[in-house]
Amino acid sequence: MTAMLTELLTTAVALAMGLGSALVSLLNAEAYAVLAASRTAGPAGGVLLIVALALGQTLGKLVLVEAGRRARTPRFLRHGDRTARSRRIAERLRERRAGMPLVLVSASVGVPPLAVVSVAAGIAGQPRRDFAVAALTGRLVRFAVIVVPVAFWASA
Repeated sequence: MTAMLTELLTTAVALAMGLGSALVSLLNAEAYAVLAASRTAGPAGGVLLIVALALGQTLGKLVLVEAGRRARTPRFLRHGDRTARSRRIAERLRERRAGMPLVLVSASVGVPPLAVVSVAAGIAGQPRRDFAVAALTGRLVRFAVIVVPVAFWASA
């Protein structure tokens, strides 16, 4: 009973940490993943940790997407020589074949930063569902790469 309660608490904290770190850059979800993975009990705890962190991060980044949607159109998109180029970039983010891979790479590798891509996706009007699927998939991969080796090392 105590182990199950501990896993439930760890999962809840991981979800909150994922959400918080998506919005506050001083909080580091990856560092928390390493710490929590070293204390998980078995593979089930690692899977819960991965899913909770990824889900929290995705929910937080969706807040940034929404902020981008509600923001005023940036000046560089309204005036000047860059207008045509900026519109092409915005159109690419709206397209599934270009926008989703960009979010997926950003979410899994971290380059370009997902916070920047999130706001840009909101400004460009990328569909929320497309963003959420790509971001969640990328974050699941990212946290699995971090948590699985640490969990195995800690259990050995």
